[in-house]
Amino acid sequence: MNYGVFTHAGVMTDDSVRRELKPEQQRQASGLTRREWRRAAGLACLAPFAALHETGPIRALLGQASGRLAAPTFKFSAAEDAFLEEMEKANLLFFWEQADPYTGLVKDRSQANGPDARVMASIASTGFGLTALCIGDQRGYLPSAKVRTRVRDCLQFLWKSMKCEHGFYYHWVNMHTGARVAEAEVSSIDTALLLCGVLTCRQHFDDGEIRTLATQIYERVDWPWMLNGGKTLSHGWKPESGFLKPRWDTYNELMMIYLLGLGSPTHPLPAETWEAWTRPQFEYRGIRFIGSNAPLFVHHFSQAWFDFRDKRDAHADFFENSARATSVHRMFCIDLHKRFPYLGEDLWGISASDSAHGYEAWGGPPPMGPLDGTLVPSAAGGSLPFLPQEAMETLLAMKERFGKRAWKRYGFVDAFNPQTGWYDPDVIGIDLGITMLMAENARSQFVWKTFMKNEEMRRGMERAGFHSTAATGAATGAAAADYPASGFRLRPGRWAEAPQRDQRPEA
Repeated sequence: MNYGVFTHAGVMTDDSVRRELKPEQQRQASGLTRREWRRAAGLACLAPFAALHETGPIRALLGQASGRLAAPTFKFSAAEDAFLEEMEKANLLFFWEQADPYTGLVKDRSQANGPDARVMASIASTGFGLTALCIGDQRGYLPSAKVRTRVRDCLQFLWKSMKCEHGFYYHWVNMHTGARVAEAEVSSIDTALLLCGVLTCRQHFDDGEIRTLATQIYERVDWPWMLNGGKTLSHGWKPESGFLKPRWDTYNELMMIYLLGLGSPTHPLPAETWEAWTRPQFEYRGIRFIGSNAPLFVHHFSQAWFDFRDKRDAHADFFENSARATSVHRMFCIDLHKRFPYLGEDLWGISASDSAHGYEAWGGPPPMGPLDGTLVPSAAGGSLPFLPQEAMETLLAMKERFGKRAWKRYGFVDAFNPQTGWYDPDVIGIDLGITMLMAENARSQFVWKTFMKNEEMRRGMERAGFHSTAATGAATGAAAADYPASGFRLRPGRWAEAPQRDQRPEA
Protein backbone atom coordinates (compact mmCIF):
# COMPACT_ATOMS: atom_id res chain seq x y z
CA MET A 1 0.00 0.00 0.00
CA ASN A 2 1.17 3.47 -0.77
CA TYR A 3 -0.41 5.44 2.11
CA GLY A 4 -0.58 8.61 0.09
CA VAL A 5 2.98 8.55 -1.14
CA PHE A 6 3.39 9.35 -4.84
CA THR A 7 6.30 7.85 -6.70
CA HIS A 8 7.86 8.54 -10.05
CA ALA A 9 11.19 7.37 -11.39
CA GLY A 10 12.17 5.98 -8.01
CA VAL A 11 11.66 9.26 -6.11
CA MET A 12 9.25 9.02 -3.18
CA THR A 13 7.64 12.32 -2.30
CA ASP A 14 4.62 13.78 -0.57
CA ASP A 15 3.45 17.36 -0.32
CA SER A 16 5.02 17.75 3.12
CA VAL A 17 8.42 16.77 1.77
CA ARG A 18 8.31 18.47 -1.62
CA ARG A 19 6.09 21.43 -0.87
CA GLU A 20 8.80 23.80 -2.04
CA LEU A 21 7.97 22.94 -5.66
CA LYS A 22 4.88 24.32 -7.32
CA PRO A 23 2.82 21.82 -9.35
CA GLU A 24 4.18 23.07 -12.67
CA GLN A 25 7.74 22.85 -11.36
CA GLN A 26 7.09 19.32 -10.15
CA ARG A 27 5.71 18.35 -13.55
CA GLN A 28 8.73 19.79 -15.36
CA ALA A 29 11.15 18.08 -12.99
CA SER A 30 9.47 14.73 -13.55
CA GLY A 31 9.65 14.89 -17.35
CA LEU A 32 5.95 14.08 -17.71
CA THR A 33 3.53 15.69 -20.12
CA ARG A 34 0.68 17.74 -18.63
CA ARG A 35 -1.78 14.93 -19.32
CA GLU A 36 0.53 12.31 -17.74
CA TRP A 37 1.11 14.57 -14.75
CA ARG A 38 -2.62 15.09 -14.14
CA ARG A 39 -3.26 11.36 -14.40
CA ALA A 40 -0.37 10.54 -12.03
CA ALA A 41 -1.51 13.16 -9.52
CA GLY A 42 -5.01 11.74 -9.62
CA LEU A 43 -3.74 8.23 -9.01
CA ALA A 44 -1.68 9.53 -6.11
CA CYS A 45 -4.87 10.85 -4.51
CA LEU A 46 -6.50 7.45 -4.91
CA ALA A 47 -3.52 5.50 -3.61
CA PRO A 48 -4.49 5.73 0.10
CA PHE A 49 -7.71 3.88 -0.70
CA ALA A 50 -5.93 0.94 -2.34
CA ALA A 51 -5.91 -0.98 0.93
CA LEU A 52 -9.68 -0.74 1.10
CA HIS A 53 -10.21 -1.91 -2.47
CA GLU A 54 -8.21 -5.06 -3.22
CA THR A 55 -10.51 -5.58 -6.20
CA GLY A 56 -12.87 -3.42 -8.19
CA PRO A 57 -12.60 -0.19 -10.20
CA ILE A 58 -10.20 1.69 -7.90
CA ARG A 59 -7.80 -1.23 -7.79
CA ALA A 60 -8.11 -1.63 -11.56
CA LEU A 61 -7.42 2.06 -12.11
CA LEU A 62 -4.42 2.05 -9.79
CA GLY A 63 -3.07 -1.14 -11.23
CA GLN A 64 -0.51 -3.53 -9.82
CA ALA A 65 2.09 -0.85 -9.20
CA SER A 66 -0.04 1.08 -6.71
CA GLY A 67 1.08 -1.14 -3.87
CA ARG A 68 4.81 -0.48 -4.18
CA LEU A 69 7.45 2.05 -4.99
CA ALA A 70 9.10 2.01 -8.36
CA ALA A 71 12.59 0.55 -8.64
CA PRO A 72 15.10 3.38 -8.94
CA THR A 73 15.49 4.80 -12.43
CA PHE A 74 16.61 8.24 -11.29
CA LYS A 75 19.20 9.89 -13.53
CA PHE A 76 21.69 12.19 -11.86
CA SER A 77 22.84 15.34 -13.62
CA ALA A 78 26.40 15.53 -14.89
CA ALA A 79 27.37 17.70 -11.92
CA GLU A 80 25.72 15.34 -9.44
CA ASP A 81 27.40 12.32 -11.01
CA ALA A 82 30.75 14.11 -10.87
CA PHE A 83 30.21 14.69 -7.13
CA LEU A 84 29.39 11.00 -6.60
CA GLU A 85 32.51 10.09 -8.55
CA GLU A 86 34.61 12.31 -6.30
CA MET A 87 32.99 10.89 -3.18
CA GLU A 88 33.43 7.25 -4.21
CA LYS A 89 37.09 7.82 -5.07
CA ALA A 90 37.65 9.40 -1.65
CA ASN A 91 35.83 6.54 0.09
CA LEU A 92 37.85 3.95 -1.80
CA LEU A 93 41.07 5.64 -0.69
CA PHE A 94 40.18 4.75 2.90
CA PHE A 95 39.70 1.08 2.06
CA TRP A 96 42.98 1.03 0.15
CA GLU A 97 45.16 2.99 2.57
CA GLN A 98 43.63 1.75 5.81
CA ALA A 99 43.96 -1.96 5.05
CA ASP A 100 47.00 -4.08 5.81
CA PRO A 101 48.56 -4.81 2.38
CA TYR A 102 49.28 -8.44 3.34
CA THR A 103 46.18 -9.51 5.30
CA GLY A 104 43.72 -7.17 3.52
CA LEU A 105 41.97 -6.49 6.84
CA VAL A 106 40.50 -2.98 7.01
CA LYS A 107 40.62 -0.69 10.02
CA ASP A 108 37.45 -0.09 11.95
CA ARG A 109 38.16 3.66 11.94
CA SER A 110 40.88 6.13 11.13
CA GLN A 111 41.77 9.77 11.30
CA ALA A 112 39.75 11.62 8.67
CA ASN A 113 42.87 13.32 7.34
CA GLY A 114 44.82 10.13 6.69
CA PRO A 115 46.55 7.14 8.28
CA ASP A 116 47.16 6.89 12.01
CA ALA A 117 48.75 4.40 14.41
CA ARG A 118 45.58 2.47 15.34
CA VAL A 119 45.59 -1.20 14.34
CA MET A 120 42.09 -2.45 15.20
CA ALA A 121 40.35 -3.85 12.14
CA SER A 122 36.70 -4.76 11.77
CA ILE A 123 35.52 -7.71 9.70
CA ALA A 124 32.44 -5.65 8.78
CA SER A 125 34.67 -2.86 7.49
CA THR A 126 36.64 -5.51 5.58
CA GLY A 127 33.44 -6.76 3.94
CA PHE A 128 32.58 -3.26 2.78
CA GLY A 129 36.20 -2.83 1.71
CA LEU A 130 36.23 -5.94 -0.47
CA THR A 131 33.12 -4.66 -2.22
CA ALA A 132 34.66 -1.21 -2.55
CA LEU A 133 37.64 -2.80 -4.30
CA CYS A 134 35.26 -4.38 -6.82
CA ILE A 135 33.73 -0.95 -7.49
CA GLY A 136 37.16 0.62 -7.78
CA ASP A 137 38.28 -2.06 -10.21
CA GLN A 138 35.09 -1.74 -12.28
CA ARG A 139 35.49 2.03 -12.55
CA GLY A 140 39.24 1.96 -13.06
CA TYR A 141 40.07 3.92 -9.90
CA LEU A 142 43.02 1.61 -9.12
CA PRO A 143 45.29 -0.65 -11.21
CA SER A 144 43.38 -3.88 -11.75
CA ALA A 145 46.37 -6.13 -11.06
CA LYS A 146 46.99 -4.50 -7.67
CA VAL A 147 43.33 -4.76 -6.70
CA ARG A 148 43.20 -8.42 -7.66
CA THR A 149 46.35 -9.16 -5.65
CA ARG A 150 44.95 -7.37 -2.59
CA VAL A 151 41.69 -9.34 -2.80
CA ARG A 152 43.46 -12.65 -3.33
CA ASP A 153 45.78 -12.05 -0.38
CA CYS A 154 42.86 -11.10 1.86
CA LEU A 155 40.88 -14.22 0.99
CA GLN A 156 43.92 -16.42 1.48
CA PHE A 157 44.42 -14.92 4.93
CA LEU A 158 40.76 -15.38 5.86
CA TRP A 159 40.77 -19.00 4.72
CA LYS A 160 44.16 -20.19 5.90
CA SER A 161 45.33 -17.98 8.76
CA MET A 162 42.59 -16.10 10.58
CA LYS A 163 40.92 -17.85 13.48
CA CYS A 164 37.22 -18.57 13.25
CA GLU A 165 34.62 -20.67 15.07
CA HIS A 166 32.41 -22.82 12.84
CA GLY A 167 33.24 -20.37 10.05
CA PHE A 168 32.25 -17.24 12.01
CA TYR A 169 34.91 -14.61 12.64
CA TYR A 170 35.71 -12.33 15.56
CA HIS A 171 34.24 -8.84 15.22
CA TRP A 172 37.44 -6.87 15.96
CA VAL A 173 40.93 -8.10 15.19
CA ASN A 174 44.46 -6.82 14.79
CA MET A 175 44.78 -5.68 11.17
CA HIS A 176 48.31 -7.10 10.87
CA THR A 177 47.87 -10.48 12.57
CA GLY A 178 44.12 -11.21 12.60
CA ALA A 179 44.29 -11.85 16.36
CA ARG A 180 41.21 -11.10 18.45
CA VAL A 181 41.24 -7.74 20.22
CA ALA A 182 39.03 -5.92 22.75
CA GLU A 183 37.50 -9.20 23.99
CA ALA A 184 35.50 -9.23 20.77
CA GLU A 185 32.72 -11.71 20.15
CA VAL A 186 32.48 -14.14 17.28
CA SER A 187 29.86 -12.08 15.45
CA SER A 188 27.04 -13.34 13.25
CA ILE A 189 26.16 -9.95 11.70
CA ASP A 190 29.73 -8.86 11.13
CA THR A 191 30.58 -12.22 9.57
CA ALA A 192 27.58 -11.72 7.28
CA LEU A 193 28.88 -8.30 6.20
CA LEU A 194 32.30 -9.84 5.53
CA LEU A 195 30.74 -12.67 3.49
CA CYS A 196 28.79 -10.21 1.36
CA GLY A 197 32.11 -8.66 0.35
CA VAL A 198 33.72 -12.05 -0.19
CA LEU A 199 30.88 -13.20 -2.45
CA THR A 200 30.88 -9.95 -4.41
CA CYS A 201 34.56 -10.59 -5.18
CA ARG A 202 33.77 -14.15 -6.25
CA GLN A 203 31.51 -12.87 -8.99
CA HIS A 204 33.40 -9.75 -10.03
CA PHE A 205 36.85 -11.21 -10.60
CA ASP A 206 37.46 -13.73 -13.36
CA ASP A 207 40.02 -15.48 -11.21
CA GLY A 208 39.90 -19.15 -10.30
CA GLU A 209 41.77 -18.78 -7.02
CA ILE A 210 39.56 -15.92 -5.82
CA ARG A 211 36.44 -17.91 -6.66
CA THR A 212 37.69 -21.05 -4.94
CA LEU A 213 38.74 -19.21 -1.79
CA ALA A 214 35.49 -17.26 -1.61
CA THR A 215 33.49 -20.46 -1.97
CA GLN A 216 35.48 -22.21 0.74
CA ILE A 217 35.08 -19.30 3.16
CA TYR A 218 31.31 -19.16 2.62
CA GLU A 219 30.69 -22.88 2.67
CA ARG A 220 32.65 -23.32 5.92
CA VAL A 221 30.09 -21.30 7.89
CA ASP A 222 27.95 -23.55 10.08
CA TRP A 223 24.76 -21.48 10.28
CA PRO A 224 22.70 -23.91 12.42
CA TRP A 225 25.42 -23.79 15.10
CA MET A 226 24.65 -20.08 15.62
CA LEU A 227 21.01 -20.99 16.32
CA ASN A 228 22.20 -22.59 19.56
CA GLY A 229 19.14 -24.82 19.66
CA GLY A 230 16.70 -21.94 19.14
CA LYS A 231 14.60 -20.70 16.25
CA THR A 232 16.52 -17.47 15.69
CA LEU A 233 20.23 -16.74 15.35
CA SER A 234 22.34 -15.56 18.26
CA HIS A 235 24.22 -12.29 17.99
CA GLY A 236 27.43 -14.18 18.64
CA TRP A 237 29.63 -16.30 20.84
CA LYS A 238 32.56 -15.79 23.21
CA PRO A 239 35.03 -18.45 24.31
CA GLU A 240 34.77 -17.26 27.91
CA SER A 241 30.99 -17.38 28.25
CA GLY A 242 29.45 -19.11 25.25
CA PHE A 243 26.58 -17.75 23.15
CA LEU A 244 25.39 -14.18 23.66
CA LYS A 245 21.85 -13.89 24.99
CA PRO A 246 20.55 -11.36 22.42
CA ARG A 247 19.08 -12.93 19.29
CA TRP A 248 18.24 -11.71 15.83
CA ASP A 249 14.53 -11.95 16.52
CA THR A 250 13.18 -8.54 15.42
CA TYR A 251 13.46 -6.67 12.12
CA ASN A 252 16.66 -4.67 11.68
CA GLU A 253 19.78 -5.32 9.57
CA LEU A 254 19.26 -9.06 10.08
CA MET A 255 17.88 -10.01 6.65
CA MET A 256 21.33 -10.57 5.15
CA ILE A 257 22.28 -13.08 7.87
CA TYR A 258 19.22 -15.25 7.32
CA LEU A 259 19.39 -15.08 3.51
CA LEU A 260 23.08 -16.05 3.51
CA GLY A 261 22.23 -18.96 5.80
CA LEU A 262 19.18 -20.04 3.83
CA GLY A 263 21.26 -20.15 0.66
CA SER A 264 24.14 -22.17 2.07
CA PRO A 265 24.78 -25.42 0.15
CA THR A 266 26.67 -27.01 3.06
CA HIS A 267 25.11 -25.88 6.37
CA PRO A 268 21.78 -24.23 5.50
CA LEU A 269 19.37 -22.74 7.97
CA PRO A 270 15.90 -24.32 8.15
CA ALA A 271 13.42 -22.39 6.00
CA GLU A 272 11.25 -21.64 9.03
CA THR A 273 13.91 -19.36 10.51
CA TRP A 274 12.81 -16.65 8.07
CA GLU A 275 9.40 -16.59 9.75
CA ALA A 276 10.81 -16.75 13.29
CA TRP A 277 11.66 -13.05 13.63
CA THR A 278 9.07 -10.36 14.21
CA ARG A 279 8.25 -7.43 11.93
CA PRO A 280 6.89 -4.57 14.08
CA GLN A 281 4.71 -1.98 12.34
CA PHE A 282 5.39 1.73 12.81
CA GLU A 283 3.49 4.76 11.56
CA TYR A 284 4.61 8.37 11.21
CA ARG A 285 2.47 11.08 9.66
CA GLY A 286 0.26 8.50 8.01
CA ILE A 287 3.05 6.39 6.48
CA ARG A 288 3.37 2.83 7.77
CA PHE A 289 6.49 0.71 7.61
CA ILE A 290 8.14 -2.29 9.20
CA GLY A 291 10.83 -1.08 11.54
CA SER A 292 12.43 -1.24 14.95
CA ASN A 293 13.72 1.05 17.66
CA ALA A 294 17.02 1.35 15.84
CA PRO A 295 18.93 3.87 13.72
CA LEU A 296 18.33 4.39 10.01
CA PHE A 297 21.20 2.16 8.87
CA VAL A 298 19.20 -0.98 9.71
CA HIS A 299 17.06 -0.23 6.65
CA HIS A 300 20.14 0.12 4.43
CA PHE A 301 22.76 -2.52 5.20
CA SER A 302 21.10 -5.65 3.78
CA GLN A 303 19.92 -3.62 0.78
CA ALA A 304 23.50 -2.71 -0.14
CA TRP A 305 24.02 -6.21 -1.56
CA PHE A 306 20.69 -8.04 -1.78
CA ASP A 307 18.51 -6.69 -4.56
CA PHE A 308 15.01 -6.46 -3.09
CA ARG A 309 13.64 -4.35 -5.93
CA ASP A 310 10.41 -5.64 -7.49
CA LYS A 311 10.27 -8.56 -5.06
CA ARG A 312 8.31 -9.36 -1.95
CA ASP A 313 7.86 -12.19 0.50
CA ALA A 314 4.73 -13.05 2.47
CA HIS A 315 5.13 -9.87 4.52
CA ALA A 316 6.42 -6.94 2.48
CA ASP A 317 8.24 -5.43 -0.44
CA PHE A 318 11.35 -4.59 1.56
CA PHE A 319 12.76 -2.15 -0.97
CA GLU A 320 9.55 -0.15 -0.72
CA ASN A 321 9.66 -0.56 3.05
CA SER A 322 13.18 0.89 3.27
CA ALA A 323 12.15 3.73 0.98
CA ARG A 324 9.23 4.53 3.28
CA ALA A 325 11.37 4.31 6.39
CA THR A 326 13.95 6.60 4.80
CA SER A 327 11.31 9.12 3.73
CA VAL A 328 9.81 9.05 7.20
CA HIS A 329 13.23 9.64 8.74
CA ARG A 330 13.68 12.68 6.51
CA MET A 331 10.31 14.03 7.68
CA PHE A 332 11.35 13.38 11.28
CA CYS A 333 14.52 15.44 10.77
CA ILE A 334 12.54 18.24 9.14
CA ASP A 335 10.21 18.20 12.14
CA LEU A 336 13.24 18.84 14.38
CA HIS A 337 13.68 22.22 12.70
CA LYS A 338 12.36 24.14 15.72
CA ARG A 339 15.07 22.64 17.90
CA PHE A 340 17.79 22.79 15.27
CA PRO A 341 16.99 25.51 12.73
CA TYR A 342 19.51 24.34 10.12
CA LEU A 343 17.69 21.02 9.69
CA GLY A 344 15.32 21.07 6.74
CA GLU A 345 14.40 19.66 3.39
CA ASP A 346 17.95 19.85 2.05
CA LEU A 347 19.85 19.10 5.27
CA TRP A 348 18.90 15.99 7.21
CA GLY A 349 20.14 12.60 8.33
CA ILE A 350 20.85 10.96 11.70
CA SER A 351 22.08 7.41 12.16
CA ALA A 352 24.43 5.53 14.48
CA SER A 353 27.67 7.50 14.55
CA ASP A 354 30.29 9.25 16.57
CA SER A 355 29.25 12.24 18.66
CA ALA A 356 31.16 14.84 20.64
CA HIS A 357 30.69 12.56 23.68
CA GLY A 358 31.29 9.13 22.17
CA TYR A 359 29.50 6.69 19.88
CA GLU A 360 25.70 6.99 19.78
CA ALA A 361 22.98 4.78 18.32
CA TRP A 362 20.54 7.59 17.64
CA GLY A 363 17.86 8.65 15.18
CA GLY A 364 14.14 8.27 14.74
CA PRO A 365 11.24 8.06 14.55
CA PRO A 366 10.57 7.21 17.29
CA PRO A 367 13.22 9.49 18.79
CA MET A 368 16.17 7.61 20.18
CA GLY A 369 19.40 8.73 21.80
CA PRO A 370 20.46 12.17 23.07
CA LEU A 371 19.63 14.05 19.88
CA ASP A 372 21.70 17.22 19.84
CA GLY A 373 21.59 18.35 16.22
CA THR A 374 24.51 16.22 15.02
CA LEU A 375 24.33 15.36 11.32
CA VAL A 376 25.54 12.01 9.97
CA PRO A 377 26.47 12.06 6.26
CA SER A 378 26.14 8.28 5.88
CA ALA A 379 22.43 8.56 6.71
CA ALA A 380 21.91 10.46 3.46
CA GLY A 381 24.60 8.47 1.65
CA GLY A 382 22.92 5.17 2.46
CA SER A 383 19.59 6.64 1.32
CA LEU A 384 20.68 7.37 -2.27
CA PRO A 385 18.85 4.43 -3.91
CA PHE A 386 15.65 5.21 -1.99
CA LEU A 387 15.50 9.01 -2.13
CA PRO A 388 18.05 9.89 -4.81
CA GLN A 389 17.08 13.50 -5.31
CA GLU A 390 16.59 14.33 -1.65
CA ALA A 391 19.72 12.50 -0.51
CA MET A 392 21.79 14.13 -3.24
CA GLU A 393 20.56 17.59 -2.25
CA THR A 394 21.63 16.96 1.33
CA LEU A 395 25.07 15.58 0.46
CA LEU A 396 25.75 18.53 -1.83
CA ALA A 397 24.52 20.98 0.82
CA MET A 398 26.80 19.39 3.43
CA LYS A 399 29.84 19.77 1.22
CA GLU A 400 28.99 23.27 0.03
CA ARG A 401 28.02 24.74 3.42
CA PHE A 402 30.54 23.09 5.68
CA GLY A 403 33.41 22.59 3.26
CA LYS A 404 36.77 21.44 4.56
CA ARG A 405 35.51 21.10 8.11
CA ALA A 406 33.17 18.26 7.09
CA TRP A 407 35.04 16.95 4.02
CA LYS A 408 38.50 15.44 4.41
CA ARG A 409 40.80 12.97 2.66
CA TYR A 410 38.29 10.10 2.69
CA GLY A 411 35.17 12.15 2.02
CA PHE A 412 32.80 13.23 4.77
CA VAL A 413 33.83 12.96 8.41
CA ASP A 414 31.68 10.48 10.30
CA ALA A 415 29.50 13.18 11.92
CA PHE A 416 29.42 16.88 12.74
CA ASN A 417 27.31 19.37 14.66
CA PRO A 418 26.72 22.76 13.00
CA GLN A 419 25.20 24.15 16.20
CA THR A 420 28.20 23.49 18.45
CA GLY A 421 30.92 23.58 15.81
CA TRP A 422 32.05 20.01 16.57
CA TYR A 423 33.47 18.07 13.60
CA ASP A 424 34.48 14.44 14.03
CA PRO A 425 38.23 13.95 13.62
CA ASP A 426 37.55 10.36 12.49
CA VAL A 427 35.90 8.35 9.77
CA ILE A 428 34.36 4.90 10.36
CA GLY A 429 34.74 2.13 7.78
CA ILE A 430 31.18 0.84 7.77
CA ASP A 431 29.77 4.35 7.36
CA LEU A 432 32.07 5.16 4.44
CA GLY A 433 31.21 1.72 3.08
CA ILE A 434 27.44 2.06 3.08
CA THR A 435 27.82 5.48 1.47
CA MET A 436 30.05 4.20 -1.32
CA LEU A 437 28.05 1.05 -2.05
CA MET A 438 24.71 2.82 -2.11
CA ALA A 439 26.10 5.62 -4.26
CA GLU A 440 27.22 3.01 -6.80
CA ASN A 441 23.91 1.18 -6.66
CA ALA A 442 22.09 4.46 -7.26
CA ARG A 443 24.36 5.19 -10.23
CA SER A 444 24.71 1.80 -11.92
CA GLN A 445 23.21 -0.97 -9.72
CA PHE A 446 26.68 -2.57 -9.96
CA VAL A 447 26.78 -4.10 -6.47
CA TRP A 448 23.27 -5.51 -6.76
CA LYS A 449 23.93 -6.97 -10.20
CA THR A 450 27.25 -8.48 -9.20
CA PHE A 451 26.26 -9.91 -5.83
CA MET A 452 23.00 -11.39 -7.11
CA LYS A 453 24.92 -13.46 -9.66
CA ASN A 454 25.62 -15.75 -6.72
CA GLU A 455 23.21 -18.61 -7.18
CA GLU A 456 23.07 -19.24 -3.43
CA MET A 457 21.77 -15.73 -2.81
CA ARG A 458 18.92 -16.22 -5.24
CA ARG A 459 18.30 -19.59 -3.63
CA GLY A 460 18.22 -17.97 -0.19
CA MET A 461 15.59 -15.50 -1.34
CA GLU A 462 13.60 -18.33 -2.91
CA ARG A 463 13.60 -20.29 0.34
CA ALA A 464 12.47 -17.15 2.19
CA GLY A 465 9.47 -16.97 -0.14
CA PHE A 466 10.41 -13.99 -2.29
CA HIS A 467 8.74 -13.69 -5.65
CA SER A 468 8.64 -11.11 -8.40
CA THR A 469 6.17 -8.23 -8.21
CA ALA A 470 7.11 -6.80 -11.59
CA ALA A 471 4.31 -6.52 -14.13
CA THR A 472 6.27 -8.87 -16.35
CA GLY A 473 9.14 -11.15 -15.49
CA ALA A 474 9.89 -14.43 -13.85
CA ALA A 475 9.88 -15.22 -10.16
CA THR A 476 12.96 -14.56 -8.11
CA GLY A 477 14.33 -18.05 -8.54
CA ALA A 478 14.16 -17.79 -12.31
CA ALA A 479 15.70 -14.35 -12.42
CA ALA A 480 19.19 -15.47 -13.36
CA ALA A 481 18.78 -13.65 -16.67
CA ASP A 482 18.68 -10.39 -14.70
CA TYR A 483 22.14 -11.20 -13.31
CA PRO A 484 24.27 -12.54 -16.20
CA ALA A 485 26.22 -15.64 -15.29
CA SER A 486 29.85 -15.28 -14.34
CA GLY A 487 30.71 -18.88 -15.17
CA PHE A 488 30.44 -20.04 -11.55
CA ARG A 489 27.90 -22.74 -10.82
CA LEU A 490 26.92 -24.59 -7.67
CA ARG A 491 27.64 -28.26 -7.45
CA PRO A 492 24.34 -30.15 -7.78
CA GLY A 493 22.60 -32.13 -5.10
CA ARG A 494 23.68 -30.21 -2.01
CA TRP A 495 20.52 -28.49 -0.84
CA ALA A 496 19.42 -30.88 1.92
CA GLU A 497 18.67 -28.94 5.06
CA ALA A 498 21.08 -29.59 7.89
CA PRO A 499 19.38 -30.48 11.18
CA GLN A 500 19.58 -27.98 13.99
CA ARG A 501 22.25 -29.03 16.44
CA ASP A 502 23.95 -27.71 19.50
CA GLN A 503 27.65 -27.82 18.73
CA ARG A 504 29.57 -25.58 21.09
CA PRO A 505 33.33 -25.39 20.68
CA GLU A 506 35.32 -25.82 23.82
CA ALA A 507 36.58 -22.58 25.36
